[in-house]
Amino acid sequence: MDALRVLALRVDHADAARAALGKLPLVSGAPWQTKPDCCVNLALTYSGLQALGLPASSLSSFPEDFQQGPVPRADIVGDTGDSAPEHWTDNFAAADVHVLILIFAQTAELRDQQARTLAELWKGAMTQILVKDGDMLPGQVAHFGYRDGFSQPTIDGGLPNPVPDVLPKAPAGEFLLGYQSQFSQFTYPVPQPDSLGLNGSFLALRILEQDCAAFDQLLKDAPAKFGIDGEKLAAKMVGRWRNGVPLHASPDTDAPVLEIALEALNNYDYLDDLKGARCPIGSHMRRNNPRSSPIAGGVGTNHRIVRRGLPYGPPYDPANPNDGIGRGLLGLFIVVSLKDQFEFLMSEWVNGSIFAPGIGGTKDPILGDNSNNSGRFVIPVAGGKPIVVSGFGRLVQTRGAAYAFLPSLSAVKFIAGLAGTV
Repeated sequence: MDALRVLALRVDHADAARAALGKLPLVSGAPWQTKPDCCVNLALTYSGLQALGLPASSLSSFPEDFQQGPVPRADIVGDTGDSAPEHWTDNFAAADVHVLILIFAQTAELRDQQARTLAELWKGAMTQILVKDGDMLPGQVAHFGYRDGFSQPTIDGGLPNPVPDVLPKAPAGEFLLGYQSQFSQFTYPVPQPDSLGLNGSFLALRILEQDCAAFDQLLKDAPAKFGIDGEKLAAKMVGRWRNGVPLHASPDTDAPVLEIALEALNNYDYLDDLKGARCPIGSHMRRNNPRSSPIAGGVGTNHRIVRRGLPYGPPYDPANPNDGIGRGLLGLFIVVSLKDQFEFLMSEWVNGSIFAPGIGGTKDPILGDNSNNSGRFVIPVAGGKPIVVSGFGRLVQTRGAAYAFLPSLSAVKFIAGLAGTV
């Protein structure tokens, strides 16, 4: 879907709000034969569950990370300095952000139409307090110019992955509450009652602003400062060429002699590149999805996340680099445990200094907290001295965040059914 709207609502009247949620045209669990015009998803913050009047026994059964939310846990994920909550311009973590409505649509016009229809459902029950739109950019790229979204986990029992990989299937309980998780013989506790928690997930919403001018300047300076072509540095930092060709398959050119089919763009592992000669160990892709590589926390397959999102803001114009317009990514990261998946990934892999041997003292060059021009990135060179790119600043700033519970369809019915009972 090419258009997204994230709506944040405040609950004004609990009974009426619960009834309104029960009337939302939410996404059905049945596979589609034809893609619909729009998809509507519901997510609820902990303060939202409180505002909706859920019983104390239910509220206390949710995990502590979700109950606390992203503000007191900002240091864990590297939201410090200019990315700290007090500097967020899209404050989705405000205390009165209770309900998140996610509208995905095939066009911006269909998105707007759906939003107007939904607003009638909650009139008088909830108030819209924040809105953020995302739209696909020309060429289906993010603002730094890369094609994205290839490496999604294949979930056991789910639909086939359109861009498959060679990794084992992720158990359903890595993303849905109530099933065997990614850890042997362990199932995450289900918020109670089961009709509320079973089949639910958790969502980390992130408003990630990209400093395109700084990234562009780093690439322009690369030949003189670091002895590497700017486009090659861009590929090494991310792990793919901008057109989507992975370095693992083509480390020296984005146009290999044998064209790589779409379904093969994600079908590889790093076990035959343990020193990072093709794809640097510290690259953005490898830090966020190390596949079967030996890294902090054991194996990369125990901390997978489902990623959804779209860019916001107009395309970047290199001829007008300092236009003052915010642009970035509306990121949706779906997990069964915010602490063991999203927060672990951010603290240990993105910002951790011991992610893997050979890159100590570095952070993710794209997403990491490289404040005060502390960025340092190591590019191995087969048979030679590694290239060390240093002195660059933070390229992605957090501008808003929220932790939310994604209820199942039966959970929405449960919440709606509480009207007049609590």
